Amino acid sequence: MGARREVVSAVMERYRSAKRAEKGRILDALCATTGWHRKHAVRALRRRATVVPGEVEAPQERKRRYGATIKDAMTALWEASDRVCGKRLKVMIPTLLPALEQHGRLQLGQADRDRVLAISAATIDRLLVDVKIAASGGRRRRAGFYSAIRREVPIRTFNDWNSPPPGFCEVDMVAHGGTSVAGSFIQTLTMVDVATGWTECLPLLTREGSLVVEAINRAQGLFPWLLRGVDFDNDSAFMNDVVVPWCRERKLEVTRSRAYKKNDQAFVEQKNGAVVRRLMGYGRFDGVETARVMGRLYAAARLYVNFFQPSFKLKEKRREGAKVIKRYHPPSTPYERALAHPKVTAAVKKRLRDQYRSLDPVGLLAEIRATQEELGNRVDRRAGQARGLQPACTSAVPATTATFAKTLGKPVTAGEPRATHRRRRRPYKTRVRMPSKLDPHIALIEGWLAAQPQLTALAIVGRLSEKYPDEFGTRQHTIVQRLLRAHRRKAAEQLVAQEPLGVATTAVPLPGVVDGSGYVGPEPPTAPPTEQKLGKLPGAIDQSTSDRLLHWRHQGNICRCGNTGGQYCRPNDRQSARGRYDVHGRLSGSRNGLQGSLQKKSDVFGMSGPRLQAHLQ
Repeated sequence: MGARREVVSAVMERYRSAKRAEKGRILDALCATTGWHRKHAVRALRRRATVVPGEVEAPQERKRRYGATIKDAMTALWEASDRVCGKRLKVMIPTLLPALEQHGRLQLGQADRDRVLAISAATIDRLLVDVKIAASGGRRRRAGFYSAIRREVPIRTFNDWNSPPPGFCEVDMVAHGGTSVAGSFIQTLTMVDVATGWTECLPLLTREGSLVVEAINRAQGLFPWLLRGVDFDNDSAFMNDVVVPWCRERKLEVTRSRAYKKNDQAFVEQKNGAVVRRLMGYGRFDGVETARVMGRLYAAARLYVNFFQPSFKLKEKRREGAKVIKRYHPPSTPYERALAHPKVTAAVKKRLRDQYRSLDPVGLLAEIRATQEELGNRVDRRAGQARGLQPACTSAVPATTATFAKTLGKPVTAGEPRATHRRRRRPYKTRVRMPSKLDPHIALIEGWLAAQPQLTALAIVGRLSEKYPDEFGTRQHTIVQRLLRAHRRKAAEQLVAQEPLGVATTAVPLPGVVDGSGYVGPEPPTAPPTEQKLGKLPGAIDQSTSDRLLHWRHQGNICRCGNTGGQYCRPNDRQSARGRYDVHGRLSGSRNGLQGSLQKKSDVFGMSGPRLQAHLQ
């Protein structure tokens, strides 16, 4: 810069006194010497003060057009607009300025008012920079470094592929963190070829750009063809200054999906569930040894999936109103799609055929199951160490392929064959019953109930509060109810277990006329009428009362009404603890069965036979 200033000082006086043609030649020589733009050279030569060699030229500040008054006015306008951006505030100024002047917030002169109305949106943002920082509590949102790299990578959606040749892959990561993302855990890098569906999976110890580069470089040797392009998501493990420049150095086309749009990477998202999650499950895996076991699993699974497992591929999709209709190609393996693709070379096809002939699908599956058994013992462990939990799986994998093949299809009912999907057997935690305030008084309460079975919970609470006023009150009504309910349930179970069930009887239908139910069809078949001798129970219902009760036999939605001459009527929906009622409002039930049930209810609920009979009437 010092040499340039000396050159400018030497020609400045000659430039000012020269005519137009001479000035042009001086400018040409100055631009050629300094490399300046012609306009910048004109401005440098028009400066009035000459620079003495060795001195530093003082920077000239541009005269400010908008002072403190304009800044204060813009701050008030910005607050009145509810803190909108400068472009929107520029449009609102002609409306807000008269309102603020009317309310006395702004009193601007004519010159300042004209400047406020003529200010640009960029100047508004520049004036309000420190005001916005102070309003946000001193925090300023800065664009991250990865945002700049992300903006440089073009976006590619699902509809932008247009049947690419083999070599264009979608890349994604699957986290094996279990139910928590805290700490470090293994990630699976999944790469799927869009044209053929060829899938490669590689384990990564952590989410780092350098490890992603190594994985992609290794995957290049696993794919049968050269990679031509990679499509990432917006993860910072991909969008950084390591992965993107490395891909461009290798002449790989780099694209990305839209943020929060997983359908843009539909091919790799499908394989994340159909391949990775199906093999690994949803447990947590970490540690170097676990990563090595996962590498062996993916080495066997890549051959089994790519050569033997067919998959669907979308052929067309159209919308008819609110319905989306999809058509798919016939299921085929990535190996078959590669052989049928016209842009795969003959040498690659020959190499794939030779590799296919040397593979054994049952042997590959046996190796996959053996590796899954090993991973099943490492799931949810830190660096392969047990944390006081029982082993995840106990089944033994056959040592040979022939032995494994003999077990296929037989232990189907034994459970999940993939150890990575089995649920861990955790020790059962015995639940301890908390002590109750009624525990010391249970014998006393049972004695009261034996003497007076009809006692209610409120009556028991009243007796307890009279005897122990410091311990019991109305608040203990709920726990007494629970105790009383459990006691009566236990008494009913004992009563049913002690008394054997008698033979049910069917009463002889009485002759009578057809009632108004409208049923005139044939009488449904019934069992021959039988009678059972009933002993005289204490408090039992007499014969006249039982004759007035309905004797019914359930036939779908029809009951037999004994008081209507053997005709039938539809039962009513009204039910209660006392029985089932028909449309006549009378209780239905067999004679001896009803007497037995009423006798048992009288024993349980503390209600005698005559009293229950009066209650029913």
